[in-house]
Amino acid sequence: MKKTEQQSHIVLTRKQHALVTRTVDNWQKNGVIDTSTGHRLKASLVIASFDWQKTARYAFSIAIACLVIAVSALAVDKALIEFLMRIFNAPAIGKCIFFTLLAAGLFQYGLFSRRKYPYRVYSNEAVFFLGVLALAGAVFYLGVAVDTGSGHFSLLFLLASILYALLGLWFPSPLVWVFGLLSLSGWMGTETGYVSGYGAYFLGMNYPLRFVLFGVILTVAGIEGQNIAADRNDKTLKARLRSMSQQTKVIGLLHLFIALWIMSIFGNYGDMRQWQQVRQYELFHWSLIFGAVSVAAIWYGLKKDDAVLRGFGLTFLCINLYTRYFEYFWDTLHKAAFFTVLAISFWYIGGRAETIWNMGRKDVPAVSDRPEPETETGRTTTGHIQNPPQEKSE
Repeated sequence: MKKTEQQSHIVLTRKQHALVTRTVDNWQKNGVIDTSTGHRLKASLVIASFDWQKTARYAFSIAIACLVIAVSALAVDKALIEFLMRIFNAPAIGKCIFFTLLAAGLFQYGLFSRRKYPYRVYSNEAVFFLGVLALAGAVFYLGVAVDTGSGHFSLLFLLASILYALLGLWFPSPLVWVFGLLSLSGWMGTETGYVSGYGAYFLGMNYPLRFVLFGVILTVAGIEGQNIAADRNDKTLKARLRSMSQQTKVIGLLHLFIALWIMSIFGNYGDMRQWQQVRQYELFHWSLIFGAVSVAAIWYGLKKDDAVLRGFGLTFLCINLYTRYFEYFWDTLHKAAFFTVLAISFWYIGGRAETIWNMGRKDVPAVSDRPEPETETGRTTTGHIQNPPQEKSE
């Protein structure tokens, strides 16, 4: 009997199928693989009839949102408010213990579910998210219990940041790690405000400028962590920190670009009355810095093939341009003229980028390899005389 080989198939979404097919076609066209290998690779690709992954992600997001709405609806009911008031009339330390036990139970269940059902990524992360909320409640009531009236509540953000970071690395869970970074951001803002007496400046910096520095530190740490080769079997603390580099970079870029955008509008001013007396051109250097950082992110993203950096750079470059347009040209320059200048600029950038891209393609001959057109006299357009073909002697 002849054995029939069954070829395994890879199920992809339509977008992924088109991308992989185009890549295989380019490999086949450039001679990386032969025709039979290309046909065999494309035959192994199957388009998924329905994207269940996105459905699961959206469903769990909607479920959490509905849960929040349900809790809010319960909170406005008068009878339930009285019932909850009787329950929550317990001391603050008792509420802290309750939410701590609830968070521990949720995290424990999330770890159990992930070990038993590792493919249920979104349901497991949804359980971790509920644990994050419960832990936030525990930290809040701990602050109420130990409050001395000093107003130094930034320590609660620091405590939450440490707990989220340790739990995120222990599980490991990128979602919990992200909440650790956000809590660290809250601590940085509130702590510098507390040290400065909640004034407008801390070491000569207003709040947006402080978050620019915070974003730079996180972004550099995330990029450096991604550049270090990591071993998947390595379970040390350094290895787990490197595994969170992507999330660290994204949170850093988010802080950096949003803070730079605010700086390009308000500058390093902490008082609205002073800012209103400043002319717009006096803040233009912040717009240039904002644009330079956006261009640098695009350039580095193209160089390292980093879609996150490219996306942030392009998005906030467009935001910068639109903001400057509304600041300087909305009342003076015709809208068509402004966007025409932008179109010409980006057309030029696109043309230069296409030229650079074509340099690495095998199907586009280099300028030196292209044959020069001949004239009737046998001369090329550059003036060189072509050697006449020599007859072979018998």
